[in-house]
Amino acid sequence: MAKHTQAHLPRTIDKKLPPPLKERTRQQMEYYMGAKLIEIGVEPKSAIYRWTIEDKGNQETWTYSAYWGDSKERILQAEQQQAAVD
Repeated sequence: MAKHTQAHLPRTIDKKLPPPLKERTRQQMEYYMGAKLIEIGVEPKSAIYRWTIEDKGNQETWTYSAYWGDSKERILQAEQQQAAVD
């Protein structure tokens, strides 16, 4: 069975939340992701992290993603290639 090399944590929030509550949600997601990585045996400092936000009308879905191993290398290569094009 292939080992996983990425994890994603989505959360849908109301766009009208005050900034302090949005910040607390962001911090909770980061903490939870780190805890999950430790739980599956991945050193959180060895991973790279990326945020995506998807607009859904009055709400938005935040997704916090962690990549390590092969996925980390693919993400970094794609970003380097994109930077070279820009």
